[in-house]
Amino acid sequence: MNTLFDPFTLRGVTFQNRVWVSPMCQYSATDGFVGAWHSAHLGAFATGAPGLIMVEATGVVPEGRISIGCPTIEDDAHAQAFAPMVDFAHSQGVKMGIQLAHAGRKASTMRPWDTTRMAEIGEGGWQAVSSTDKAFEGYPAPRALTVAEIAQLVSEFADAARRAVAVGFDVIEIHAAHGYLLHQFYSPVSNDRTDEYGGSFENRIRFLMEVTTAVRAAIGDQVALFVRISATDWVDEGWNLIDSIELAAKLKAAGVDLIDVSSGGAVHNAPIKATPGFQVPFAAAIRKEAGIPTAAVGLITEPEQAQYIIETEEADAVFLARAMLRNPRWAMNAAEALGVKIDWSLPLDRGRTI
Repeated sequence: MNTLFDPFTLRGVTFQNRVWVSPMCQYSATDGFVGAWHSAHLGAFATGAPGLIMVEATGVVPEGRISIGCPTIEDDAHAQAFAPMVDFAHSQGVKMGIQLAHAGRKASTMRPWDTTRMAEIGEGGWQAVSSTDKAFEGYPAPRALTVAEIAQLVSEFADAARRAVAVGFDVIEIHAAHGYLLHQFYSPVSNDRTDEYGGSFENRIRFLMEVTTAVRAAIGDQVALFVRISATDWVDEGWNLIDSIELAAKLKAAGVDLIDVSSGGAVHNAPIKATPGFQVPFAAAIRKEAGIPTAAVGLITEPEQAQYIIETEEADAVFLARAMLRNPRWAMNAAEALGVKIDWSLPLDRGRTI
């Protein structure tokens, strides 16, 4: 029986435990470059003994950012800005991942604390693109991507993945959840295309599968590849768990090592009942039915709760977000609460209670 603080290996990557830091937007990049805030933010997690830190949604192109304050990995200079943070995490025995993203029709926003939602051109905004020209609630209408532009974005994802590996990232995660571009293609509620990228299940997942194949080829055999999906749109006419199981099996065959299981984002005000661990059953079903490792995310806050998820094989790891923002050393405290002695960063060692 696995426990929360057992190591876990995928391909050439061994994580020291199954407590992972979820990708969390910080809206604090300048012209797509990460800087001092990100160094402190990620460094705090690295001193807290998680198994993995996943860097926030990072645009593969500038227009792939969610907001004007989100990072990109559009070129070598943007990639190199991450290198000191990756090196520091490695010095603490922590693996680093990066979530490669394109926000699609939910792009070109201001930061959450700004007074307006959307960024105008003069504020650094841009024309959003999507599977369709239909707008998400409260956003401007996007422009539908052409087939040639889709092919170009497949290459951009692969190039971004190569840059990430070159600066030392251990894990590449393709962000295909939360109503962003790849989700906009596979969900029937946001894809009304009539070409080879719309209509049938196979056509709607085509873009994601092409990105996955290209990224897997770009990163080599030793780097772990994750895909974050939304397991359900939470509406009858939308994407559902059965679709997700079928997709996960295809992603496994394409070389994906783990499915990071979230939900929602395609439908404004979807009827989601967010209770503790509300998405864990999706991770459990995909793990069992598709035969692929999964990570669970969503209102996982307590050590005993996380331990139970691993012990009962509902998931292979847990991603924590808000709990980590409140306490970047959650993993250290959880180990103490569970009576497990783990390695701490040496300058912090005198703080142990066991």
